Amino acid sequence: MNANAPRYSAPALEKGLDIIELLADHAEGLSLAELAKELGRSTAEIFRMVVTLETRGYLGTVGDRYVLSLLLFQLAHRHQPVRSLVSSALPLMTQLAKDACQSFHLCVYQKGRVLIVAGVESPERWGFALKVGTLIGLTDTASGQVLLAFQEEPQRLEMFELHVPVDGERAMDPQQLAKDLSQIRKHGHARMSSRQVKGVKNLAYPVFGRDGHAIAALTTPYIERIDDAPVPSMAEVGDMMERAAQTLTSLMGFNVYWDSASQPTQRPDRR
Repeated sequence: MNANAPRYSAPALEKGLDIIELLADHAEGLSLAELAKELGRSTAEIFRMVVTLETRGYLGTVGDRYVLSLLLFQLAHRHQPVRSLVSSALPLMTQLAKDACQSFHLCVYQKGRVLIVAGVESPERWGFALKVGTLIGLTDTASGQVLLAFQEEPQRLEMFELHVPVDGERAMDPQQLAKDLSQIRKHGHARMSSRQVKGVKNLAYPVFGRDGHAIAALTTPYIERIDDAPVPSMAEVGDMMERAAQTLTSLMGFNVYWDSASQPTQRPDRR
């Protein structure tokens, strides 16, 4: 018996994993015939497996091409990495709230919407905060737009395809949204008046994963004080948030900085 041979064999499972791993290297997708050719199999051999993967939500279709959905991404965020992200973020967010006198929350993408996974309320007598577990809009919030802006185009299109509006979410003009996302990429963050609550201005900064794409958004629903309280300005709060997001990115294993052309650039992790 060959010592290097696998002890057990599961041909159907292996075919499914081969399909997923192949499509991970082809963001543009592959047709059934192309999948079969790349895998060295007939279309009849893989047809049922492809249909099953599509039915279970692991694959999507763009025309006659199959592409990976974001289900694996979502499953990963239900696993240890999300707990690590939250545990790393909470101390930073607690200090932010204390220094900025504002509330903060951390969001991730989930199933066509944006999920609040961590939150810290303002230490002030009043404030505005979102509950952990709340689903918010993908296209009409600063958090959602940051998560959209810092993805590759195929992933962004997939997020749009899976988009499920939350209650009250307003439809966004596609051209205007594209311009907004371009500006967010240029400046490195989102800054916009809330489309849900009057008097609130939202600031959101990306937290990057190892692949250089946004895995989370650090956001504050900024409330402007009009009395004489000595609280930080919105610009000062933004500087604090940028540093916190960069620290959290570093803790996640990927460092970025903004060069003179305002483009995200990878920097080796020197931990």
